Amino acid sequence: MRIRTLAAGLLVGALALTACGKEGTPSSGGTGDSGANSAATPSYTVAQNVDLPGSATFAKIKGKGGLTIGVKDDQPGLGQKDPTTGKYAGFDIEIAKLVAAGLGYDESKITYQTVDSGAREAAIANGTVDYYVGTYTITDKRKQQVSFAGPYFQAGQGLLVRKDDNSITGKDTLKGKKVCSVTGSTPIQRVRDQGLTEPGNIVEFQKYSQCVEKLNTKEVDAVTTDDAILKGFAAQDPDTLKVVGEPFSTEPYGIGLNKDDSVLRNKIDDLLQAALDDGTWQKIYDATLGKSGSTATKPTIQRY
Repeated sequence: MRIRTLAAGLLVGALALTACGKEGTPSSGGTGDSGANSAATPSYTVAQNVDLPGSATFAKIKGKGGLTIGVKDDQPGLGQKDPTTGKYAGFDIEIAKLVAAGLGYDESKITYQTVDSGAREAAIANGTVDYYVGTYTITDKRKQQVSFAGPYFQAGQGLLVRKDDNSITGKDTLKGKKVCSVTGSTPIQRVRDQGLTEPGNIVEFQKYSQCVEKLNTKEVDAVTTDDAILKGFAAQDPDTLKVVGEPFSTEPYGIGLNKDDSVLRNKIDDLLQAALDDGTWQKIYDATLGKSGSTATKPTIQRY
C-alpha cells in the first residue's frame, strides 16, 4: 500500500524530461541537518523604484505591471504545480520569486508560464516569458540564442537509491546493478558510454517517475539524472530514498533571458550574488532540495 501511495504521488509530478542537457548544504557546516527538513522558505523584500535604463525586457515588464516567468511544473522540489491549488513550489520557483522581488514585484504580480524544454529558446526570444527558471543548463550552444544569468545552482549527474541500500556509493559501484533513466537521455547514454554497468542492466522509461517506482519495488537498483532532480524525489520521501556519491557531470543551471539584454542580465546576476552572500540562497535550498538530506555547493556567478 505504501508503494502504491508513493507511486501515485510521484505520477502527479511525472517528469517528461530527456535530461537537462537536452531539453549548499542543508547547513553552513556542509553536512546534513535534520533541521533542514522543517526549514521554511524565506520571504523577499520587494525593491522600490527600480529602473534599468537600456533594458527592453524591463521596460515591457513595467508597461504591463507584472512579470511572466517561464518554469517547469512537473519537477518535485524544483518546479512543481499542485494540481489541487494551482500553486507552484520548489527551488526554481523560489529563485524566480527572489529575482522578481529584486526587480520590484511581489508574487501577486507574477504569472508562471509552463514551458517545455524544447520550447525554451523560442519562448524567451519571442517574449512569451520575461525570463526562464527551470533546470536550464548553461551551454555555449544555447548562448547563441539566449543569454544566462547565474548559475544559481551547480547540478551534476547523480544516483538515487533506496535508503537501506549501502552497496551503491557512486558511479564506480554500479557494476552488476540495474540502472534506470529516461529513454534517449544524456545521463543514460553516459552510463552506456562509460561502461558503468552491463548493457543488459540498463533500463529505460519515458518518465523519471516510472524509474523511481521501479526503484521502490526493487526492480532496479538506481535511478540516474541531474542530482537536483533526484534530490527532489528524495525530499518527497527521505525515509525511503537517498542520493549518493559525487556528481559525475557538470550542469550549471542559469536563468534564461533575452540574448541582447545585458542590462537585465547584469541586474539578475547582482541579485543572485546578494542572495548567495547574505544567506538567502542557503535558506531557499534548506526549504526545498535540502529536505532530501543531501548537501550542495554554492555556485559561482559567471558574468560575461
